Amino acid sequence: MAEMKLNSLALRLFLSAAVWALLALPIAGLLLTSLFRAQAERDFDIRLANLLPLLISSSVSDTGSIVKPKSFGDELFQFPKTGWYWQVKPIAGERSPTFVSNSLTDVTLEVPFDSALVVPDQEFRFMRMTGPADKSLRVISQIFPPPGNDLTPRFLFTVTGSLEEVDSVVSDFAATVAVTFSVLGAGLIAAIFFQVIFGLRPLKKIERGLAQIRAGEVERLEGEMPVEIEPLQVEINKLISSNHEIVERARTHVGNLAHALKTPLAVITNEARATSGDLAGKVAEQAGVMKTQIDLYLDRARMVARSGVISDVTPVQPVVQSLARALQRIYEEKGVQITVTCPDDMRFQGEKQDLEEMLGNLMDNACKWASSQVVIDVSNTVASNKGQAQMRIAVGDDGPGLTADQRAVAKKRGLRLDENTPGSGLGLSIVRDLVELYEGRFELGEAAAGGLSAELTLSRVV
Repeated sequence: MAEMKLNSLALRLFLSAAVWALLALPIAGLLLTSLFRAQAERDFDIRLANLLPLLISSSVSDTGSIVKPKSFGDELFQFPKTGWYWQVKPIAGERSPTFVSNSLTDVTLEVPFDSALVVPDQEFRFMRMTGPADKSLRVISQIFPPPGNDLTPRFLFTVTGSLEEVDSVVSDFAATVAVTFSVLGAGLIAAIFFQVIFGLRPLKKIERGLAQIRAGEVERLEGEMPVEIEPLQVEINKLISSNHEIVERARTHVGNLAHALKTPLAVITNEARATSGDLAGKVAEQAGVMKTQIDLYLDRARMVARSGVISDVTPVQPVVQSLARALQRIYEEKGVQITVTCPDDMRFQGEKQDLEEMLGNLMDNACKWASSQVVIDVSNTVASNKGQAQMRIAVGDDGPGLTADQRAVAKKRGLRLDENTPGSGLGLSIVRDLVELYEGRFELGEAAAGGLSAELTLSRVV
């Protein structure tokens, strides 16, 4: 499953879709509620508009005079302060009585446009106002009789309805929309999450495949991939093949160069040694220097070629145990005891030859200087800043050890602190070069037993 780490592709896709959904759903909910309110208010206006003609027709007697309607309305207009009122009020200046619904009791409505006689009398007038008991009302009014009618007096017919009914309906609708959209939003978030996980699963498969290649379990990125990922798979496999070809060519060229140079140098050296004189001695000396330099740089070239291999993995314990047994026999007369501590599953991310060369130099050096004991300890260590798993290999002895200044000199190529001990002086510097090729660390310090401690930090395979 893809991990939602900071700055990960999965987190970016998830957050971008989730934020859009969380913004779009509330906006859609508000828009729907607003449209529903507008429709509810229109329906409410239609309801009032249907009541007003009934009020007018119920208020006009057979003789054409305006009377209090007897059969108009329903229970809404019977109970006090319900917000449902009707009123028949003469226009300002008329002396006719004002008729009101039972729900108004002894109160009359002060409709703002009572005196606005300039408005067209035949039109409805809708408005909002605050009525008795501070209720919000929707008001519809019309002047009757209409213009051109000689009947007098003229009256303003008014019907009101409580907007609490509209507010209640809209509130219920908004609550339903909120619950529905909340459930929908949660479902969308879950769907987005699983969509991102499912969509990026092939990348996880590629990650596992590359880990297997790095661990030396397979040589190519195998398996069927989606159409969009397949070109990446093809290019990775081509890169791996190209890497192996480059390494093989480098090894071949290094071997050819070694043979091409060593044979002429051997001939020159033998001829010079077979001839007496200062010139012959100088030629033999310089030929020896050239041979040393050629060996040095050919070794380094071989190191570089080997370190470029992608999928080399070496179990550590067999290498350490094999070297320990060999050195135990070599230094048997000296009485050196070699102790090895190494987990069975520890694996080095690199070639066996390189590990043998690094450990062989360090262990041999420890055996030379030890009084009686050499300790090799292999353990896991913290990951590097690149996230690569690492291991620590410490080789310590109980010999005389080195000062800080001597330890700095000891790692330099060809420099020796004791000319009486056999060796070329190249061992520790070769270790340093190999460690650098594998982007590890090589440190010299003081061992627990008092001698020299050489520590390697190298990449390992989990």
